[in-house]
Amino acid sequence: MGSRNKSDVDRRKKSREKLDALVQSRTQTLSLLTDLAGRQPFTADPEIERALRRFCEALIDYTASAHFQLYRYLADKHERRQPVLAIADRIYPRIIETTDVILRFNDKYEAMSIDNSVEFLAVDLSSLGECLADRIQLEDNIIDALNSSPPHSAGTGDNAGGPFV
Repeated sequence: MGSRNKSDVDRRKKSREKLDALVQSRTQTLSLLTDLAGRQPFTADPEIERALRRFCEALIDYTASAHFQLYRYLADKHERRQPVLAIADRIYPRIIETTDVILRFNDKYEAMSIDNSVEFLAVDLSSLGECLADRIQLEDNIIDALNSSPPHSAGTGDNAGGPFV
């Protein structure tokens, strides 16, 4: 019994660390977005291009972190709590839509010189910012469900309640 409690505590600690890493990555991305947006009006300046590249790297890191820290766990059916699964099933298709927007933005600005894209950057950043706000709200719904759902509300055994408890 003692080893099971220690295992549960270790699993919870690892889960919280994963969620903390996701939130930290998200916060860094938002900080870089704010910095970049604050450089308006955009010009074909090398410093703006460097800030844009840093932002795109952080954006992709955040998107990958969310995928590997949260969505993959849910998609691989490791979670057993029905309230969490219901929220994830409802939200996940919308998360995929936001991922597509993020990838399109990255593809556009990763491959394009700032000289060729500066006139669209303000509008594209605004649209991306709205998309990120929606995504964060969706992620927070899932994270809240993971953190508030009772650990043993469904299933039995060592994985009951999943690791995000």
